[in-house]
Amino acid sequence: MSLRGKTLFITGASRGIGLAIALRAAKDGANIAIAAKTATPHPSLPGTIYTAAEEIEKAGGKALPIVCDIRDEDQVASAIDQTARKFGGIDVLVNNVTRYLVASAISLTGTEVTPVKKYDLMHSINGRGTWMVSKYAIPHLIKSKKNPHILNLSPPLSMERRWFEHHVAYTMSKMNMSMVALGLSGELKQHKVGVNALWPLTLIGTAALKLVGDTSKMSMRTPEIMGDAAYEIFKQDGAKFTGNFLIDELFLRQQGHTNMDQYAPGVRKFTPDFFIEDRLVKEINELRDKQGWH
Repeated sequence: MSLRGKTLFITGASRGIGLAIALRAAKDGANIAIAAKTATPHPSLPGTIYTAAEEIEKAGGKALPIVCDIRDEDQVASAIDQTARKFGGIDVLVNNVTRYLVASAISLTGTEVTPVKKYDLMHSINGRGTWMVSKYAIPHLIKSKKNPHILNLSPPLSMERRWFEHHVAYTMSKMNMSMVALGLSGELKQHKVGVNALWPLTLIGTAALKLVGDTSKMSMRTPEIMGDAAYEIFKQDGAKFTGNFLIDELFLRQQGHTNMDQYAPGVRKFTPDFFIEDRLVKEINELRDKQGWH
């Protein structure tokens, strides 16, 4: 199943994982709306919505760069409307709120020392932003006849205390995104819109991650593994494939992909991402044993 002619609305697609997803779809000739705040170069991060648009066009897709702060309802409604008018509808929504918020926004801290402003910022971007972008995209997705999907880049839902106890506010904000995915998968099932969540097994080497702290001793994969995993999700029949919380390597291996070396050549031991449960690691290791590392 090709994405040719389909329209994707991707938040935070000016760089990193969002751009990787966009570029993979562009290879099929997809239309891609790049909804992000970065219209001018960031002092420490590469890429803007306009440089991303150039890359997408070169890769074979059609691009629509839109300045959009997903905390602002008017901007979100306008961005969705612009995309639908430009391309005749919306078939896929990717809620890629920046997984590694820049250092000034993220707060991996205990409750007593977490500023209320940072709590509000993380929740307005992650949970509220994901819900609001979905809200405005849903009418267009329901109308789509091209296997519509919503994909949230958020972790498997878990009530294990270990994921919450060291940074309650941050974990709550990420789990909010996952609850949106779970709820919408039920709400939109009658309309045959597939709603799923995707999370990486390992840390992903994005430029934004480097702003959070020293990454020199971390073993990471490139964003392309998430782009390929997202692409495989969009190929599934959304009427049946919905309500899943997927891990990039595990899902790719389940789809028959075995060459994981391409995402970090020569690296065998990775730094795991947040929220990766032991059972998931066990499943992946079993597939590795059957398929081989590569």
